[in-house]
Amino acid sequence: MQIETLSLITAIQSIVLAAMLWMGSQSAAGSAGFSLRLRSVALGVEGLGWGALALQAWMTPAQLLLGGNALNLLAQALVVVAVRMLLGEPPRIRLVVVIALLGWMSVSWFGLIDPNYRLRTFFGSLAILANLLLQAQALLNGRSRARTLMLVLCAVSALLLLWRNAMLWFALVAPVSAAEQGVGNYLYLLFAGMQPVFASIAFLLMYSDVLQGKLRMLARTDALTGVSNRLAVGELAVKMLATAARTRQSVGVLMLDADHFKKVNDRFGHAGGDQVLLELMASVTATLRAGDEVGRVGGEEFVVLAPNTSLSGAVTLGERIRQTLATTPVIIDGEALNLTVSIGVAVALPGDRDVAGVLHRADMALYAAKHNGRDCVMSAVDLEVADAAREAVADVVR
Repeated sequence: MQIETLSLITAIQSIVLAAMLWMGSQSAAGSAGFSLRLRSVALGVEGLGWGALALQAWMTPAQLLLGGNALNLLAQALVVVAVRMLLGEPPRIRLVVVIALLGWMSVSWFGLIDPNYRLRTFFGSLAILANLLLQAQALLNGRSRARTLMLVLCAVSALLLLWRNAMLWFALVAPVSAAEQGVGNYLYLLFAGMQPVFASIAFLLMYSDVLQGKLRMLARTDALTGVSNRLAVGELAVKMLATAARTRQSVGVLMLDADHFKKVNDRFGHAGGDQVLLELMASVTATLRAGDEVGRVGGEEFVVLAPNTSLSGAVTLGERIRQTLATTPVIIDGEALNLTVSIGVAVALPGDRDVAGVLHRADMALYAAKHNGRDCVMSAVDLEVADAAREAVADVVR
């Protein structure tokens, strides 16, 4: 097969893939959707670069050198930005542009001013390797099969570049361009031509992973406050209790409920009530320690999970939260509203795996705090002491 024919096949393949990705990404929203469209543009640009190599008979050597390499380096730059945006990493656009420009200028210099195919290939390869490293750095900041596949492709591309340069530098007679017929050039173009398909598949798999991750996050996030919802609280509690069992530590559980919240909704409407909940969560979150988790389990009811916390520590944390909220007025419609909370505290001892049980004890303590005048903190132990005292009094009466 002629190099021109191989290049033409790769060009058609890349452009068709680009069109398919572009059409399939039109309904995709957010940065992930933009990265998918950017990846399709990169494929199209890459296809044009292969097309230039396929049509070399109708182009001057300077046009092929300057245009073909510009398209190739532009495609590489777009891929880097697309991958990093998809993975939530800084796109590093300035660095990518500098790499592309330096690579193109080096290739142009050793192609037209001081012709040297070995040096031209070497500096072009350095630019591509720099782009591969930027992709790899983003891919290593997480784990998934799709990321692993993309890392493997980056490694294969790097090895391909190293092999190509080794073939050039150790060859007795170096070729003068990539379009020159020869086993080395042919094999390089063959393997390089397979990259668009595999790289596109890996990118789509990563895109699917990102979307699934966002769906999982949405399914576990309270839409109003942005904290964990009831489902996520249960999962976090299971993980914390499992960790506590291994490390022989206790976990504090605090159940919070805004006092007289119905009056807030009646007075300020549901929009005002929502604003109060947002302010409440901001104050609670600012009070928590690193590692503590908060979640919403009801209308105005929240749970705080405090790992490595004893009962006394959990009560102290509850008092700190209560005092913070009691002394921090919430401004609604220009009016200062003093909000208080009732808090029930329980603790899961080392080895305790009963999530429902510890949440129930905290809920019962909260119920007692409500009936004890509100704006206070009560623990499950307080309830046990009170129950024991009542039983002792009953025994004396009997």
